Amino acid sequence: MVSPTVLRKKRFARIERKTEPEPNPESRNSGNRSSSEERLQALQEELDALIGLQSVKSTIREIQAYAQIQRKRSALQLTSQPIVLHTIFIGNPGTAKTTVARLLSKMLAEMGILEKGHTVEVERADLVAEYIGQTAHRTREAIKKAMGGLLFVDEAYSLARGGERDFGKEAIDTLVKAMEDHRGQFVVVLAGYPEPMQAFLRTNPGLHSRFPLMIEFPDYTDVELFKIAESMFGQRQYVLSKGARRRLADLIRQMRSRDPITFGNARTIRNIVEKTIRMQAVRLMGKANVSVDELITILEQDVQGESVRYRSYW
Repeated sequence: MVSPTVLRKKRFARIERKTEPEPNPESRNSGNRSSSEERLQALQEELDALIGLQSVKSTIREIQAYAQIQRKRSALQLTSQPIVLHTIFIGNPGTAKTTVARLLSKMLAEMGILEKGHTVEVERADLVAEYIGQTAHRTREAIKKAMGGLLFVDEAYSLARGGERDFGKEAIDTLVKAMEDHRGQFVVVLAGYPEPMQAFLRTNPGLHSRFPLMIEFPDYTDVELFKIAESMFGQRQYVLSKGARRRLADLIRQMRSRDPITFGNARTIRNIVEKTIRMQAVRLMGKANVSVDELITILEQDVQGESVRYRSYW
């Protein structure tokens, strides 16, 4: 037989369980919003940490503000513009176009504009096939992978390289149709070098209306390139001696002035950094005992530039 004391304890336990507050859906949503805002803030800080690109950062902030306000207006049943964020990135190589595209896609996901926020990066070879009908299939497959995220088409002008009979036109047509059929489900960014991209847009005037946003990525200044190099060395746990710093600054000026058209901005700087680290390794290999200080220090003789590589737009 159960004692009265035990019965009272069981009864009070049932009462306590009944009176526990139920989880508040608003509280859960608030927590989700808070974490999303924190992630968005972290992505913004990552963007701001990129050296230079002030005009690009300003435009990205405008895109964020525009998208957020249009969503708020729509939620309050106010007249709102459709959120069309298909964009053209114009800039020379090594100006962080791909990096910014990846950040933008993640930002749009945290804002609720995109479902996933991933980036699918393609170029002509990924979209254009050799036989009739295959190009449309390849392009649709790339679009399918990009659903909920961003499709980044690098050197997009190459799609018009062969003229009217080239299958690149089929890729463009398939892409444009998907942008209409799947409006709001993914974002397309066409990227490329300034002159060929301008020529590409002139050959297909209809693209201007489908890509309402255009962001120009300026070349880095000498000072910005030096800071990028310092950052790359620092990430790899190397420090520059005074002589190495002078040599690096001189090398950047020489390479930019020698051939500004083929100069690859941050891409060239990365090649210089990697070449310099290899040269330091060769120098140290001849020593029997190497100290930590020697392992992390770059000397003037280590700093080497890359050989000039010429590129063809078409």
